[in-house]
Amino acid sequence: MKARPLDAFAATLTFSLCVLWGFNQVVVKLALPDVGPIAQTGIRSAIGVACVATYALLTNRRVFVLDGTEAAGTLAGVLFTAEFIALFESLRFTTAARATVFIYAAPFFVALGAAFLLKDERLKPIQWAGLGLAFLGVASGLAGRTPGGSLIGDGLALLGAALWGATTIVIKATPLRRVDPLKVLLYQIGVATVVAPAVAYAVGEPVPAHLSATAVAALLWQGVLVVGVSYALWFWTLTNYAAAQLSAFTFITPLVGVFAGWLVFGETVTPGFALAIALVLAGLALVTWPRRAASPSARRDPG
Repeated sequence: MKARPLDAFAATLTFSLCVLWGFNQVVVKLALPDVGPIAQTGIRSAIGVACVATYALLTNRRVFVLDGTEAAGTLAGVLFTAEFIALFESLRFTTAARATVFIYAAPFFVALGAAFLLKDERLKPIQWAGLGLAFLGVASGLAGRTPGGSLIGDGLALLGAALWGATTIVIKATPLRRVDPLKVLLYQIGVATVVAPAVAYAVGEPVPAHLSATAVAALLWQGVLVVGVSYALWFWTLTNYAAAQLSAFTFITPLVGVFAGWLVFGETVTPGFALAIALVLAGLALVTWPRRAASPSARRDPG
């Protein structure tokens, strides 16, 4: 089916999804007093599995058959799990705004990995320039301090970005790139549902005992709205509309994340960090826009 040009419905839907994702780091941080970062990774994934699997069954999607992608899917799931553990752990040490900006350095790692590992995705000079700008933005963001931020937290968020990039490379370089995007999503959240509780037990993270209304609402936001609904809608838009036009909207998410951190926690943005944000966004625009759009299976925005 030929992709349709962007219309008002798709633009509104995609904008709404980006706003939803931008607020997610704030939502995770709100739940941390009651639910640890690893437990949140597992719980939201389990809720998401229930939602996505139900949708797949109701729409007769063939995502539950063996097709030789099990090993690659498991690897993608392990990387996905590690990504969100690192991201959510970072929120214990740094601000939601900084974590959101650093996790959206992921396309930097995707482009860098693709340049060396994917023969059909060599970078053009303008894309190398974009990588340079993004690198300067990340470096200046790490060098500059803001109230509530720390090098440990920023580093964990950046590790999450690298793991997101590695997940994308695995999807693009294996047979996963040819299967139903919903199956790729189920691999990731399914593995996280199993692995995250084991990791939490191994490292001694306390089992959530008393959940406040805020924590319950935060977990439902993540599991139902973000993992269960928004990812399915995102894959649907990528399947039906021009991905290159949709990708421009994803630059809204880190900006919303910065706004959300200010709105909910009163996080401040120093002039130096504002410059870092501008450099990262400008660099990623150069990296992503000139390139052929990624397949729907390879595109996922963290929330």
